[in-house]
Amino acid sequence: MHLALDALRDRIRTVPDWPSAGVQFRDLTPVMHDAALFAEVVACFAARYRAMGVDRVAGIDARGFVFGAALAHALGRGFVPIRKKGKLPFRTLEEDYALEYGVATLEIHVDAARPGERVLLVDDLVATGGTMLAAASLLERLGAELVEAVAIVDLPDLGGSQRIRERGIALFTLLAFDGD
Repeated sequence: MHLALDALRDRIRTVPDWPSAGVQFRDLTPVMHDAALFAEVVACFAARYRAMGVDRVAGIDARGFVFGAALAHALGRGFVPIRKKGKLPFRTLEEDYALEYGVATLEIHVDAARPGERVLLVDDLVATGGTMLAAASLLERLGAELVEAVAIVDLPDLGGSQRIRERGIALFTLLAFDGD
């Protein structure tokens, strides 16, 4: 599977000073609007993971749901939503993580994965790595084996990809945007 990375990069919109001054927000909604490009991204990931023995695909609230659920479908696997606190109706495990302005919490259903299941973790973008690390911790607490963490975009200057790898988690991204 060949994905035209230049075309993908061109479709990611940069919104300056959003949600706050000094932030260069990388908006992937134009990728989602382009059915052919969206399908190419999912197919690229599916080609990578098809032979890796993935049992389930987990996606992080909210844009990780979009790409993760599509990838789960492409792989013929179940999807695990990892949500912001208070959004899941059944018993959950919680994991706090630091934000620039405080603390947030992710949750997962206690029956979302069984011990030994091989789970792929999906989000749209890696910035500081806090949400990805919290989500990985939730999966590990359930006894799941993390196959890899995957995102479309890495913002390496924010240190998240390095933090994820230092924790021993394999990370795959399609693009890096420097200087953010």
